[in-house]
Amino acid sequence: MKRIPLLATVSAAAIVLGGLAVAQGIDNYSPVTADRLANPEPGNWLIIRRTYDGQSHSPLKEITPENVSQLKEVWSSATGPRQTLTAFAALPADPANEAPVMVNDGVMIVSAGDNQIIAFDAKDGKELWRYVYKLPEGLIPVHPTNRGVALWGDKIYFATLDAQLVALDAKTGKEVWKSKVANWEDGYYSTLAPLVVDGVVMTGVSGGEFGIRGFVDAYDAETGKQVWRTYTVPEPDQPGGDTWPGDTWQHGGGPVWATGNYDVENNLAYWSTGNAAPWVGALRPGDNLFTASSIGLDPKTGEMKTYFQYHYNDTWDWDETVPPVLMTLDGKQVAYKFARNGYMYKLDRDGGKLSFVEGKPYVFTNVITGLDPKTGRPHYDEAHVPKLGERVEFCPSAWGGRDWPGETFDPELGLAFVPVNENHCGAMEAAEVEYEPGVLYLGSGLEMTPSEGAKDHIGAVQAWDVKSMEKVWQVDFKMPMWGPLMSTASGLVFGGGTGDAAFRAFDAKTGKILWETRLDGGIMAPPVSFAVDGKQYIAVITGWGVDGGRFQGFIDQAWGTKTDVPPGGTVYVFGLE
Repeated sequence: MKRIPLLATVSAAAIVLGGLAVAQGIDNYSPVTADRLANPEPGNWLIIRRTYDGQSHSPLKEITPENVSQLKEVWSSATGPRQTLTAFAALPADPANEAPVMVNDGVMIVSAGDNQIIAFDAKDGKELWRYVYKLPEGLIPVHPTNRGVALWGDKIYFATLDAQLVALDAKTGKEVWKSKVANWEDGYYSTLAPLVVDGVVMTGVSGGEFGIRGFVDAYDAETGKQVWRTYTVPEPDQPGGDTWPGDTWQHGGGPVWATGNYDVENNLAYWSTGNAAPWVGALRPGDNLFTASSIGLDPKTGEMKTYFQYHYNDTWDWDETVPPVLMTLDGKQVAYKFARNGYMYKLDRDGGKLSFVEGKPYVFTNVITGLDPKTGRPHYDEAHVPKLGERVEFCPSAWGGRDWPGETFDPELGLAFVPVNENHCGAMEAAEVEYEPGVLYLGSGLEMTPSEGAKDHIGAVQAWDVKSMEKVWQVDFKMPMWGPLMSTASGLVFGGGTGDAAFRAFDAKTGKILWETRLDGGIMAPPVSFAVDGKQYIAVITGWGVDGGRFQGFIDQAWGTKTDVPPGGTVYVFGLE
């Protein structure tokens, strides 16, 4: 049997668990319904970004700019025992915890990066049950992480590093069903949280670096039976098929790295797609639809109703990981997206059709010189487009102006807050490459170096007025920023993301840091806010690794430094005294 060069060794404790450990179970678990997902109670966090629109915003107001300095740790719990994951040698990385906790009427569900799911009492941290998914021998994860779970009815759904979709009984943690999504030996894997709409569980696959053909899948929530599959790279006789020369579409990439958002008004699930494969566009001339795009799918049928491509013939590995955030401004249905290519986009989504409204750079880019004012199609500076046999530099690097860590939107202030990285550039030297299942299909190596200005800062948190498309404030950090953000209705923004393991609260109006605490590790997971018995809490998980560690490694290599970021691996809950 062919072994993918993507081994997960399992700790003795995990072997003893045999895939499942039940501490005591849950007597009263509130079923999650379509109405609850569409209109979640203020004190709950039932979707990874709390609401279908992806705003990552809490309506709770007990913790305010005036009293946030009084936040204290209420409880904490390690996410171990852990599976020890050996990361892919060509792209070394420690496992990371990158999922938000989910809270349903006092029950907290935690997804750890090594494919463990743990249930806690959200008020006191008592462990209720623990499920450990044992990965197959021979699997070495490229991105050893998991970005969350989905809740529906009395079940919990999560995607695995070996490309399976698993349903658990929410009361006991016992496995209900498991469906194979794709063959991990061909380079497929999954790190995202599923998205559930009316009993349909949607998920996506990663592996663009291995020349997979990406897709979004849907499964029946009760049975695990596949409902539909929509490929992100079309066949020659399908719409967009003419943007791929020859048979390049067969291994064209288009991975789906992050969970989509759901447009309730237009009944569309918006997913964003990653890089085309191989990395260098000169090996596959054309626009290469529907990579580096956002696509709108009918959740019942999977039919693609609309799309918007941020950059054609992607040749910088600028995966457009996160979906657009949805909102209504001045009575109009719009969306915005801070794309990895360094531009912020405002899109019209009225009637379920994504169309360009406006765009402007939010970090420095020397690749895109401007956008077509009608279509948003970018204009490229050919001096910074990678070519065969020639080393070409470009800014920002492959990690882009932002990567997968998500932003937040405060609808009352009309402000979007986004974690960014700037002052870094990359380079590629392209060469011909042949596809082989389960082997890297890149066509180039990857370089990243800090650029002029990096000594001042690399990471930052920015606030943007979405209506005017103007930046309101920016807080800079000398270290890279890899922390998703969460805002609250009281005017606060919470986030981690820097290598000093700090967790911070910002004033949403000014960016002033109002509260800061050091935890046991770097934070790459989204914070959440929830309430139990009328009391508001803030929760976050530590667990540094994967691309945050890789990015810092490139900086250390360039500067001759060694930055030791504590790995962490703990759930923290904070509240007022």
